[in-house]
Amino acid sequence: MKQLFIRPCTLAEANRLVAALHRHHKPCVGHRFSIKCLCQDGALHGCAIVGRPVAREVPQYATAEVLRLVTDGTGNACSYLYGAAARVAREMGFLSIQTYILDAEPGTSLRAAGWMLTGTTAGGNWNHSRRKGRREDQPMSAKQRWVKQLSAPTLFDLADPAVMRLHNPELYEALYR
Repeated sequence: MKQLFIRPCTLAEANRLVAALHRHHKPCVGHRFSIKCLCQDGALHGCAIVGRPVAREVPQYATAEVLRLVTDGTGNACSYLYGAAARVAREMGFLSIQTYILDAEPGTSLRAAGWMLTGTTAGGNWNHSRRKGRREDQPMSAKQRWVKQLSAPTLFDLADPAVMRLHNPELYEALYR
């Protein structure tokens, strides 16, 4: 088995790999950080693009989201990238990291990296009568939401109602409803 290494990479480099290898998503517009997975001879085997959460109600500065992860099929590269993305996000101060995968995907690499399946979305189109122009060139099917808790929120973090709603829903309901 190849020994794998994680290195930082630019969004442009990660997007080139996404464009070449990803089955159902196009490159990302922005990111917080991107990492690549290489072997000792320098061959590139995959990358992960981590950005802000797509859903508006998720705390933007407490939660990181793996927006794209792609590999060439090298063994353990996916779980290695998910684990590395979580470690980098923890060091940056994020409380949790999340990602969404298609409902038909097994999530084996996420489970191996210590992530937890927390739910399933209904899927569907984000366009409606008041908001049009959203992309429709990506899967609209149901998706699984996977999360890894990186650290417990502090009292400082819980001052943000969005963080409190995510990490202490009972207290949020008592204070804000």
